[in-house]
Amino acid sequence: MAKIFGINFKENGKVYYFSAGENFDLEKDDNVIVETEKGQQFGKIISEIKDHDIKSGELKEILRKSTKEDYNQYLRNQRDATQALTNARKIAEELKLEMLIIDATFTFDKKQLLFNFSADGRIDFRELAKRLAGIYRTRIELRQIGARDKAKETGGLGQCGRGLCCNSFLGKIDSVTMNMAKNQAIALNPSRINGQCGRLLCCLTYENDEYSRCQKGMPYIGQSIKTKSGEGTVISVDILNRKYTVDVEGEKITVELKPEHNR
Repeated sequence: MAKIFGINFKENGKVYYFSAGENFDLEKDDNVIVETEKGQQFGKIISEIKDHDIKSGELKEILRKSTKEDYNQYLRNQRDATQALTNARKIAEELKLEMLIIDATFTFDKKQLLFNFSADGRIDFRELAKRLAGIYRTRIELRQIGARDKAKETGGLGQCGRGLCCNSFLGKIDSVTMNMAKNQAIALNPSRINGQCGRLLCCLTYENDEYSRCQKGMPYIGQSIKTKSGEGTVISVDILNRKYTVDVEGEKITVELKPEHNR
C-alpha cells in the first residue's frame, strides 16, 4: 500500500495530502518536493496516515525528498517573493487600488507567483496583474482573503496576551457561532467575544462541547424555579460545576445538580 503523508507549505498552514508510492523512505519533519495543480512546491511532512482507504491514484505525488540544493532554491524563492511583495504594493499604490497586499509566494519551480490581499470590496486588479507578469514573466494570481485569513497571515497578540491561535498552531479555521458564546454564558460584548480580525474568537470552539454537555438539564437566568423554600427566579448559573442560584423573596439559594447528572 502506498504511504500517504500530510504536508504543509508554510508554518501552521493548511495540510494537504500526498502519495509517496512505495519507494520513499520518508518520515515526519522531512522536507520534500511535491507536484501540485499550481506547479512544484517545497513542503514539510507533518503527519502520516497509517490506516486509510484513500486510493493513491486520487492524490498528487511526492516527487522526491528535498536536497540541500532544493532547500537553497526555496530560500532564494522566499527572498524573491519578499521583493515581489514590495514591488506589488508600490504598483498598487501607483494605481490607487484600495487593497492591502499581505504576502507573496512563488511555487518552487517559479511557474506561479501568488499574492494574498484584503479589501473592503471588489478590486479591479487586472492592470496590476499585467504589470507584475511583465516583471516576473510567470503566471500571476491575486487572491482576496477574508478577515480571519488576514489575521492568520499577519499574526499578533490576542486578548489573552498570547500569539493568535490561527497564526501559531491552528492548521485550519473552524466555524464559530454566536451560540457558542451564549452556551458559555459570556457577555455578548464585541470587545469580549471578537478577536483582532473583528470576528468571533476561535477559542470559543475549544470548550463548547463540554459546556453543551454540562448545560443539559440546567436552567437559564431569569427562569422561574420551584425550590424547597418556594418559587424563585434564577439569578446566576455556574455551568461547568452544574450549580445555579435562585432568588426566593430575597433569599439566595444555591442548587447543585446531583453528580450522576454530570456523567
